[in-house]
Amino acid sequence: MKKIVKYLSLTLPIAALVSCSDLEIEPTDSFISDGFAGVANVQGEVANISNIIAGGNLGNQDGLYALNEVSTDEFIVPTRASDWGDNGRWLSIHRQTWNSELSDIQNSWQALNSVTINATRIINPQSVNTAGGDVTQLKAEARFYRAWAMHWILDMWRQVPYRDVNLPNSAIPVVLTGQVAIDSIVSDLNAAILDLPQVTSGDGISSKSSPTQAAARHLLAKVYLNKHVYLDSSPEAADMQAVVDAVDGIAADGYSLAASGEFFDIFRPSNDVETIWWSPADTGPRTWNTLHYSQTVPVAGQDAEQGGWNGFSTLAEFYDLFEGAPETNYVGDGQEERRGFVPDPATIDDQNLAIGYGFLIGQQFNRDGTPADAREDVGSPPLVFSKEVEQPEFVAPADNSILETAGTRVIKYHPNEEGGDRRRHIVNYRYADAFLMKAEAMFRMGMDVTAMINELRQIRGASDLPAIMEADLLAERGREMYGEVTRRQDLIRFGQYLRAWNLKEAGDPHLEIFPVPNADVLANPNIVQNPGY
Repeated sequence: MKKIVKYLSLTLPIAALVSCSDLEIEPTDSFISDGFAGVANVQGEVANISNIIAGGNLGNQDGLYALNEVSTDEFIVPTRASDWGDNGRWLSIHRQTWNSELSDIQNSWQALNSVTINATRIINPQSVNTAGGDVTQLKAEARFYRAWAMHWILDMWRQVPYRDVNLPNSAIPVVLTGQVAIDSIVSDLNAAILDLPQVTSGDGISSKSSPTQAAARHLLAKVYLNKHVYLDSSPEAADMQAVVDAVDGIAADGYSLAASGEFFDIFRPSNDVETIWWSPADTGPRTWNTLHYSQTVPVAGQDAEQGGWNGFSTLAEFYDLFEGAPETNYVGDGQEERRGFVPDPATIDDQNLAIGYGFLIGQQFNRDGTPADAREDVGSPPLVFSKEVEQPEFVAPADNSILETAGTRVIKYHPNEEGGDRRRHIVNYRYADAFLMKAEAMFRMGMDVTAMINELRQIRGASDLPAIMEADLLAERGREMYGEVTRRQDLIRFGQYLRAWNLKEAGDPHLEIFPVPNADVLANPNIVQNPGY
């Protein structure tokens, strides 16, 4: 079984080893004494980190995903009757009214920091494989994972706890900020690139579930593109050129934009020219979190059906970013490919399960092609998704039927794809993101990227734009990358994260970063609570 080490506090001796479900720690896995003497099973520990990233608050609809998607103009999770209430948790994320006690903030902070400290233990020169074998590539993977986690911590909290493994394990971690933190991340990535495998777009999909040179270059581009945000400065030409160079390195490995008609194929568990790095994370939380209870698929081998959780909906203003009919999204409504479709009822059968792709709005259908109802009881309202969520939560009994079908639903991971809704394949990095990062970097260096953006739009079935300005770049990133944990970062970089949108008022600047959990502020004198909290 897989083994995992989780550190509940970054300032206390490492004495508590926590296991979860089928994960188990063996007493011989690590040499832990007065200091960090390294690990005895580097391969197992690297696999543990992959498990942390794919599971829990880093891989499902909670934590990292919620903080970077629900806090934006992409998603709202209204309280439908008693569903999705959770003491106001989801609405507080959407409205940006959180505090340091929010579980998504606490759990994301702990999980990301557990990645950094576990990776640091692996990178220790004393870490080996007791069974023998070269650990060079494995340590490069650990460097990538540490850089990935540190990047998110810097992005979301602007201060990164860092433990020197040469010090006793009772030593209080230092905190890296600003340029020092950026330099540490970049150093890890540059070192990792030297020893990570060169995996091309044509290599098997299984080879892309672990860090590669292309994945490291993708993260390097993200760091340089957002560097000026972390330093509260203006974009530097040298940093933008570093973005371009990193993306060109990815393209040199054969990665490119998926062909017209293949957009939703990218999210299937098969190889494609765009996927750079994916995690074996459960796709169910990206599928059922948005679908209605009555949108079901048969459970393989069982006399049962799996239905939606009826939560996440998009905002009307986000839906309106796409080309196509403004109030519906049925096949043939003139929509661009990325907006997806609600199936034509005349073509529905048990093979496509009547569930569409992308944005689901208006009347939905049963597997026999008949219009679906919200429930099976007599007099149930039809299952018609409204364009917008007009109120945030259930107040009176009459609100129930309104909120139950309120809001356009969003789905990229279809439950009828290979492996079903539990196929464990979440795309972390893909080439279209890199392509758009390069276009933005070139734009910030004063170049005209109209032709470049129109190249992508033509492939995705959208009409050409006459010229590209900042707002166009942000909108294009929204159309391409929705639901892929980029929207908060993008809105902040373009100065749009604090504006008002549906059921959310304009916010104060301190909301661009999150509060550090109070327990960690109290435990580590090197951490200072972020302003405004």
